[in-house]
Amino acid sequence: MDTPLATVFLPLALAVIMFGLGLSLTLDDFRRVRRHPRAVVVAMVCELLLLPVVCLGLVLAFGLSPVLAVGMLLLAASPGGTTANLFSHLFGGDVALNVTLTAVNAVLAIVTLPIITNFALWYFEPDIGPDGMGLQFGKVLQVFALVIVPVVIGLAVRSRSEAFARRMDRPVRQLSVVVLVAVIIGALVAERENIVGYLLDVGPAALAFCVASLTIGYFAPRLLKLDKRQSIACSMEIGVHNSAVAMTLAISVLGSVGLAVPAAVYGVLMYPVAALAGVLMTRGSRTAEEPAPAV
Repeated sequence: MDTPLATVFLPLALAVIMFGLGLSLTLDDFRRVRRHPRAVVVAMVCELLLLPVVCLGLVLAFGLSPVLAVGMLLLAASPGGTTANLFSHLFGGDVALNVTLTAVNAVLAIVTLPIITNFALWYFEPDIGPDGMGLQFGKVLQVFALVIVPVVIGLAVRSRSEAFARRMDRPVRQLSVVVLVAVIIGALVAERENIVGYLLDVGPAALAFCVASLTIGYFAPRLLKLDKRQSIACSMEIGVHNSAVAMTLAISVLGSVGLAVPAAVYGVLMYPVAALAGVLMTRGSRTAEEPAPAV
């Protein structure tokens, strides 16, 4: 798909978002895996194994078209979004764990994302034209170069001048949100002739997947005895997917704007749903901490 959206704007948008992530990272965030191995393993199993299965079940239950079904699984296979760190901070999660999970997930997704997406392409056989024959490993590496290189640059900037990185963190985050919104709007406008039908079809499935992601991300760690702060961090990391990665792969690599629609719809829905989930989780914390009334 040789358009400015596919060849210029989307890759640039993804690079800006990932540079912002790099500014918030240090090498210690990767070393922290050794200090919290259980939390990392629980979150990664939920995100990389359990969520794609749940997403497949929802796709079949809602009877989505092949294009939207593959788009949903592409979204499910994408790593967590950088906004997860902000939501975790707002609602009392373990932000350090969030940053670690984001870093680890971005690396693991290089392997897991093409496996899940190619399975979806094989299973649903969507009609997406000659450019969308499959998600080859080499193509994924091209996109993830846009993920890893800006992150490394951001890491380097922070290591050279932490004060500068801290000053730039907020404006880059704000720019990342603006860029993501612009990408979502661009994808929806490109599919404007089909958008009403797409929204009616994929909206309920995307909402259900968002709720399922946040719920699994919170209760699975709690059942496995992780503390509340770690569970909130896992919930936000698992529930706030990186829509920009999914849309970049759909449009720039697979050559189909239709495949990007589920990620665009999810990108709109996940903010209010994650905020509501955060309120409910923190309300639960306050309720648990309040002393029982005297009788």
